Amino acid sequence: MARELIVEADGGSRGNPGIAGGGSIVIDAATGEVLAEIGTYVGIASNNVAEYTGMISGIRKALEIDPNANLHVRMDSKLVVEQMSGRWKIKHPAMADLAAEARRLLTGTPVSFEWMPRAENSRADRIANEVMDKKLSFVRGHDGHERRTVSFS
Repeated sequence: MARELIVEADGGSRGNPGIAGGGSIVIDAATGEVLAEIGTYVGIASNNVAEYTGMISGIRKALEIDPNANLHVRMDSKLVVEQMSGRWKIKHPAMADLAAEARRLLTGTPVSFEWMPRAENSRADRIANEVMDKKLSFVRGHDGHERRTVSFS
């Protein structure tokens, strides 16, 4: 049986559009262990673009951890969940491009999407806010090491 990884993702923009960042965590579904925290600085963008960016960063890291895992993506963005599930159309070109990127990453990967209340998404929200505060992308592994990428936007 394939391993299941949970990706919890969020994104935010201060100004919409404004300074934007996405946050995500990758969790081992069997143990509840947080395997990675990913913060992605977007620059100036809309909240929805930041939400997609947070999700994509989490998916990318989850597949890096285990390319054969089943993924369960949880977000408080009803828009992204419904669009990625194929129930809502994607009209905005930037979001269509990001959705296409996510679908390319997920080719051949069993994945499900779930909407979660904002109050339950505090870990990914915290990371997104840290990214916007620092204007800096990073990846933290479960071993406590952190890799940072400086952003100059």
